[in-house]
Amino acid sequence: MPDKLLYALARPVLFAMDAEQAHNLTLPALRRSAALGLTKLIAKPANDARTVMGIQFPNPVGLAAGLDKDGAYIDGLAGLGFGSIEIGTVTPRAQAGNPKPRMFRLPKANAIINRMGFNNGGVDAFVSNVQASQFYQDKQGVLGLNIGKNADTPIERAAEDYLLCLEKVYPYASYVTVNISSPNTKNLRQLQGASEVDALLAQLKEAQQKLADHYKRYVPLALKIAPDMDSEQIKNIAEALLRHKIDGVIATNTTITRDAVKGLEHAEEAGGLSGEPVFELSNKVIRALKSELGDALPIIGVGGIFSGTDAKAKIDAGAALVQLYSGLIYRGPALVRECAAALKANSKSR
Repeated sequence: MPDKLLYALARPVLFAMDAEQAHNLTLPALRRSAALGLTKLIAKPANDARTVMGIQFPNPVGLAAGLDKDGAYIDGLAGLGFGSIEIGTVTPRAQAGNPKPRMFRLPKANAIINRMGFNNGGVDAFVSNVQASQFYQDKQGVLGLNIGKNADTPIERAAEDYLLCLEKVYPYASYVTVNISSPNTKNLRQLQGASEVDALLAQLKEAQQKLADHYKRYVPLALKIAPDMDSEQIKNIAEALLRHKIDGVIATNTTITRDAVKGLEHAEEAGGLSGEPVFELSNKVIRALKSELGDALPIIGVGGIFSGTDAKAKIDAGAALVQLYSGLIYRGPALVRECAAALKANSKSR
């Protein structure tokens, strides 16, 4: 397949660069390819529609947030065949993120460590980029908008940032993800505590209902959580999700653990670890959530998917949909098709 061959040729060049430099080269190239119509040459997954959170996803394989924080590359990413594209995390005000270098590959573990720190141009620029995309204008598919808080906003005022972002992005989103699980914004994960998550979700749910009334359109809310939680913490979050009638949960973000990469170059760098080492950690959280939630609300599984078999394992653990990020960096666009084909075959065999 041409895209598989092209990526096999491009990967050594990209991996010879600093990880963030390669990221900043690849996305504009993808955008140019889309503008020239070249992404139409990439073979797309067969239709395998799934209705989740009241939304019809053309296939169950989505792009996880983090790759396109500003929504500047939506049209290029849309050409890769995803069933949904999630962009962000966006914050109310522009911020530079953490000092560079802040992204590191660990090829022996098929992993990435990043401490980007929600670097983005702010929610107003983000919304402008969404509005300018052909994907949004033509209503081509499912667009998730992922929101967070500014690094300098005190944690006790975090809800204000989330509420402001929710109000700004609501009219343009297929669904909105509330990111309380990045390890790269100081104290952010405190919001996963029982009382904190309860208070935040109560305010977001109230705002969602008002916005739905105003726009005459209901936009689902999903909560993105960390893999580094014990069973009691997962139980508390599940209860809060149910109590506030949140529409979905994304499991999981990156891990702060390093057991799987000990001794490797860059293993001790601060930040969130993604890729294969988070695969089973996220599966464990998915299984625990499924046990608590049953079919009351859907789980979107993300973390360490590098093959169709991995994608199937997420569904078998209890996820309704899956998302890719690090696997895409290591495997290229062919991974989208492989995962979609495996999940289509899996649904037929049930």
